[in-house]
Amino acid sequence: MVDSRFESKIVLITGATSGIGAAVARRIAAEGGAVVLGARGKQAGDLIAEEIRAAGGRALFVPTDVTVEADVQRLAEAAVNEFGRLDAAFNNAGAINAFGAVQDLDDAGWHADLELNLTSVYYGLRHQVPALAASGGGAILNNASNLGVVGMAQVAPYVAAKHGVIGLTRAVALEAAAQSIRVNALVSGAVDTPAFRNSMGATPEGEAAIADLHPLGRISRPEEIASFCAYLLSDETTFITGSALAIDGGFTAR
Repeated sequence: MVDSRFESKIVLITGATSGIGAAVARRIAAEGGAVVLGARGKQAGDLIAEEIRAAGGRALFVPTDVTVEADVQRLAEAAVNEFGRLDAAFNNAGAINAFGAVQDLDDAGWHADLELNLTSVYYGLRHQVPALAASGGGAILNNASNLGVVGMAQVAPYVAAKHGVIGLTRAVALEAAAQSIRVNALVSGAVDTPAFRNSMGATPEGEAAIADLHPLGRISRPEEIASFCAYLLSDETTFITGSALAIDGGFTAR
């Protein structure tokens, strides 16, 4: 165990089968928390959950399409039914679906990016806030990425959705504060994940170009992001809410 910050805590994580989500799940489980994992890939989800249980942790995987509200509701209910409560949630699922100049995009790409990256967070908050309130409060972290605070050409729908995540985060932070629920947004730079490898970082030249956008001169490891997420979801940050917090190698400092 790293420490026991999450002893007796129940934490829900979406997009949990690889990359940041899986790293956060492993970190929180290592710190004593029970993790409830939601993602579309059942085989990968079962493997992550079994890995955590084999290491002595507590984990439940629930197949979840975060663009379907009934799935998101079932995920929150599964946490309460299995472990009796919900103390924290990390809304992490997301991806870029539409690439190209705005005049060349079709409506399907626009809606796909908004549904996966913004509406899914809305669904999560709708069902996580009441569950956390019933447990006496807690923390929610929404992954907005660095494109939630800056622009980037050729991915306008994704940028719009992630900017929306920060606005949604701040609004719900104000609504939920009286219930002792903190809601913050994660502003992460490029991370060495399978999704990154399959997109702009698929070649050494692409990775080098993206690394150069970060003043530290590299992309991050999922474990670096996971340590920050665990901190923000823990009781060590009980006076932080409504904030967009960066761990991006200096990307947004330019």
